Amino acid sequence: MKCDCDYILSNEDWDPHYQNCSTIWNKNYGTPSPKNADGTFNLTNKHLEQLDVDILYHLGLDNKNYDLPKMFGDVKFVCMGGTKYRMKEFASYVAKALNIECKDPVNLTKHSHRYAMYKVGPIISVNHGIGIPSMSVLLQEVIKLLSYAKAKDPIIFRIGTCGGLDIPPGSVVISSYALNGTLEKTYDVPVLGEMRKIPSFFDNRLNQEILHVASEVKGFTTFIGGTMAADDFYRGQGRLDGPFCDYTEEDKLSFINKLVKMGVKNIEMEATAFAAMTREAGLRSADICVTFVNRLKGDQVTPTKAQLLEWQERPMLVVTKYISKYYERLSK
Repeated sequence: MKCDCDYILSNEDWDPHYQNCSTIWNKNYGTPSPKNADGTFNLTNKHLEQLDVDILYHLGLDNKNYDLPKMFGDVKFVCMGGTKYRMKEFASYVAKALNIECKDPVNLTKHSHRYAMYKVGPIISVNHGIGIPSMSVLLQEVIKLLSYAKAKDPIIFRIGTCGGLDIPPGSVVISSYALNGTLEKTYDVPVLGEMRKIPSFFDNRLNQEILHVASEVKGFTTFIGGTMAADDFYRGQGRLDGPFCDYTEEDKLSFINKLVKMGVKNIEMEATAFAAMTREAGLRSADICVTFVNRLKGDQVTPTKAQLLEWQERPMLVVTKYISKYYERLSK
């Protein structure tokens, strides 16, 4: 099996392949890779072939009445985040940084009234709401969109905010794997009355590249480590400041310290499903979040609004700098 990695950066000390390389895919799964020779990818759900039209309901698009290859065929990067405002801001931010003409980003999915999607050159910026249910709906339709559009070797980033574990607020965390609420490295989803456990690991080679790029940015520290994805903001994350709490502060600290010893660097609410679904689709992805609080020292987010806004730009800066490396390679 021939390697089909389209390397963005090179370093002989890094992993030799991305996790969706056909050589790795065949070794891990024993099945043909979803990737085609030209970098496009196939959807594994054969039932979709029976549809005259596939309606991407939550995006307000479909693969019959819209020319998706013309609209999105050049997409190389998708960046997802929680709020509509943040992702419109990212679209403007990346356009300015990469000198892409974009006076005012246009919401391409405004008819759905669900999410907001902007396109700047080969970059999609789209919000996914908060938590796995909202994020997973958006992500699955984006995966279908990219396949129908015949996008080549797309990379999906999730940027966001999180609670840090034993690291300073304002730090950036690149997720290496994701834990669910029972500390398993799986995304657990009930299907037809039975629980499915889908592995939730991120691409180590991609993470190595991103960390290298992040290390060039001054003013904050970037870590690679595990991420816990909770299904709840309060009790599900061991907080003491929710409306319900049936455990002690000692119980909370014992749990947080257990996570720290496991190598977990942060807690958020999307990573397990994000890692599992992109991996299952045969796509590269990375989860890059900035910490707003050190959970060993408290639960409340106390920095000033100005400080939070500055910190919130850090994942944007890292992703934009990574994308700029792609442009630099194209120009050589």
